[in-house]
Amino acid sequence: MQSFKFSLAAAAMVCAFSATAQAADCARITALGEMLTHDTAVLFSTNALKNTLAAQGRVGKGPVSTTCKTGSATTTCYSSQMACKGATPKTCLGAWLCI
Repeated sequence: MQSFKFSLAAAAMVCAFSATAQAADCARITALGEMLTHDTAVLFSTNALKNTLAAQGRVGKGPVSTTCKTGSATTTCYSSQMACKGATPKTCLGAWLCI
């Protein structure tokens, strides 16, 4: 019975360490898009986020959150998403073109 308890405790510790290691590979990634109109600023920020994740070899988890602020001449949008390592990094040229 004591060896069963020891085995159960060891298994729990292994699971805890693997969950901690997996959580360490995740981060909230944010990208910016700034344009004259609200719609194009949203488009730029979401595309920049998608390509930033691809360049870093990350996979998005959960919904994308986008907030925008309208200035005197332009609108600036920030898109963010939780993302974890797990893909092969791609070569990207700026925010719009990933190979």
